[in-house]
Amino acid sequence: MPTTRVALATCSVLPDLDPDDAPLLGALADRGVEAVAAVWDDPDVDWASFDLVVVRSTWDYSQRRDDYIAWARTVPHLANDAEVLAWNIDKYYLKTFGEMGLPIVRTLWLDPDRHLTSQAIHTRLPAHGDYVIKPTVSSGARDTARYQENTAQARGQAILHARDLLRSGRHVMVQPYLNQIDVVGETGLIFLDGKFSHAVRKNAMLTRGHRPTQGLYQEEVMRSTDASEAELALGQRALEAVHTILGDIATDLLYARVDIVPGDDGDPILLELELTEPSLFLGKSEGALDRFADAIVARATAK
Repeated sequence: MPTTRVALATCSVLPDLDPDDAPLLGALADRGVEAVAAVWDDPDVDWASFDLVVVRSTWDYSQRRDDYIAWARTVPHLANDAEVLAWNIDKYYLKTFGEMGLPIVRTLWLDPDRHLTSQAIHTRLPAHGDYVIKPTVSSGARDTARYQENTAQARGQAILHARDLLRSGRHVMVQPYLNQIDVVGETGLIFLDGKFSHAVRKNAMLTRGHRPTQGLYQEEVMRSTDASEAELALGQRALEAVHTILGDIATDLLYARVDIVPGDDGDPILLELELTEPSLFLGKSEGALDRFADAIVARATAK
């Protein structure tokens, strides 16, 4: 009987996977599956030789979006689907969610094709309260920063940050900073094989004066938490919205993470829907590793 083979796609900086994903190799081996870590842009990898390729720590893609999508479209058995990845990589999908009635953070979208001057950027930045600038294609808070509106120095740094992103051809998001993040943090809802698995709480990452992260990603301080009914309801709405937008290719998601933050009134707001390469924090919930391994095996062995 042929051995079932699974590749866990990663990047060259993490050839042995992120520590959160590494235990998957043993968990899959215990289930009779040959699992290996494989670097997504390694030309020597025969992706067609695997029964399933699961995208995990491919965190260097944000600077090479087109290459990454082209690679995904060549992989025969990819989870999640390549077209889901192509849609989810650009956070512009949040604008569609907002138009569908989902609560999202109020966002100003800046287009590099408009060739905005520094003065034009200045007039578009918020006049009150702290705010965040980030590219629409990014991972791990890379190239993301929080600014104070009440200092000329911060204003100048923010203008330069946005201008440099736009001049490099990247679309930019400008959002008010939600102060409840400093008090409560962010909640991540992890769904495995379409079912809610567990929730984690993330401490605030963008302190005042935080400069754009230049490395692969910014370290996150996580802990297990219990999701509220309101958070779970918003998470389900977000996944249902994906099905509405993308159709059948989004009905079979192997994994998903819905990041939620509290608004000023305490009601949950959708910050992000991660369907590409999210950390799933499998070590933060008892049984999560086994649930994910079982879901992978079921996909890899399905006929």
